[in-house]
Amino acid sequence: MNRIKQFFINTILGGLLVILPVALFLFIMSWVFGIVRAAIAPLTNELLERTALPEIVADVIVVLALILLCFVVGMVLRTRLGKWIYSLLETKLLRKAPGYGIIKETVSQFIGKKKSPFSATALVQIFGNDTMVSAFITDEHSDGSFTVFVPTGPNPTSGNIYHLPSRQVKKIDAPADEMMRSIISCGAGSSELLKRLKRDALN
Repeated sequence: MNRIKQFFINTILGGLLVILPVALFLFIMSWVFGIVRAAIAPLTNELLERTALPEIVADVIVVLALILLCFVVGMVLRTRLGKWIYSLLETKLLRKAPGYGIIKETVSQFIGKKKSPFSATALVQIFGNDTMVSAFITDEHSDGSFTVFVPTGPNPTSGNIYHLPSRQVKKIDAPADEMMRSIISCGAGSSELLKRLKRDALN
């Protein structure tokens, strides 16, 4: 009886492991598509009023037009004149607008133009002794010191920020997701992080 029960449970869990990620992916894609459609709605409505196109076709045309616009602007910015005009516009106008700097920084990190502040991992000695804690390097300063974020486990959304000299920061060649898994699991899997630290020290 127990074997039959276990068989049914394992079979259901196996199906759930296949269906749930697919369902979540489709849900997220539908949510993103809804956001995009809402954002381009004014342009789509204008196109629908002037043509007899189906709504989905109008959406596609507007998206393609925006992609083309981005391409053209990118081509202009590759020229010396384009760079000069953009630099002048940004210095004289855009940077004076509240929140522009934060938005630009976020977008740059999102599209990969700027390194994410949570991409570099380290084990840091915040107490100045042999005790090490898991951390993400969020900034590196001209004097060689670092600013790090030390998340709390198992909830990594909260933590503390420390400004430390380089001698107290041990960079490790570990992916951010590996470090995050260790923090969420309250230290489980940290042996691999320590192995990486030893390997980096020998190299």
